[in-house]
Amino acid sequence: MTDDPHYFVVDGRRWRTTDPGIPDRLRAELVAELMSARRAVRDHATDARARVQDAKVALGERGEPWWEDPSPDGRDERLTASMLALLRHRDPLSTICPSDVSRVVAGEGFRTVMDDARRVAAALRDTGVVRTTQKGDDVDPSNAHGPIRIGRGPNWPP
Repeated sequence: MTDDPHYFVVDGRRWRTTDPGIPDRLRAELVAELMSARRAVRDHATDARARVQDAKVALGERGEPWWEDPSPDGRDERLTASMLALLRHRDPLSTICPSDVSRVVAGEGFRTVMDDARRVAAALRDTGVVRTTQKGDDVDPSNAHGPIRIGRGPNWPP
């Protein structure tokens, strides 16, 4: 560790720590995705570097510092990266809840970014990267009331 708890040093290089506000279960999924993506880099997979980037942004290790108030663009970048990384980690047919993404970005204050998570999901839905459903039916998150699920869309992988 360094004098600044936001960083640690390995072999003389300073690295940003993971956001401690991410719930353990979700952090474990994101770390597993990061490790899988790093193995894919070693194997020269075409999407591997984008996967590493998304996982590191989701974990707070890249992008705007997690300990500062994010800009709207910075929050959207982390919400998007979290959504993609969680979907990559889970079974291709499984879905995630916007609250999972919000909890990654805002920890215990996740409710404050729920509307942002739904807006980001709507934008990804419009490009076909994700599919948003309610009780199994496709819905537009921007006008759906109640819980929705997010899954891989017809234009997956991003």
